Amino acid sequence: QVQLVESGGGLVQAGGSLRLSCAASGRAARFFENYAMGWFRQAPGKERELEAAISWSGGSTYYADSVKGRFTISRDNAKRMVYLQMSSLKPEDTAVYYCAATPNIATMNVVDYWGQGTQVTVSS
Repeated sequence: QVQLVESGGGLVQAGGSLRLSCAASGRAARFFENYAMGWFRQAPGKERELEAAISWSGGSTYYADSVKGRFTISRDNAKRMVYLQMSSLKPEDTAVYYCAATPNIATMNVVDYWGQGTQVTVSS
């Protein structure tokens, strides 16, 4: 098992920045570097959607069009951490953000582990 715990969410004004963190722990966490990691978000009344992903090495990344150029995903395998730096935030970025671990960045819909989520609220 891998436990994923997100932190860093909160309330921010439009145009502001936040940095989300996701820490991996558990018996299988030593295999953290074998997982692609992603950040999904779910707004009220909407489906959960992938916004950013990073391969196990960090060499490949993916961004949804809605966040491209504003969000940056990164990881530190030694610390078993993944981050999402969010800037130029908009009210439409308001959602619960979830960290996820998947076998491969090419198949981010196949999620092995989810975090519990962290709320991000952007005020206008």
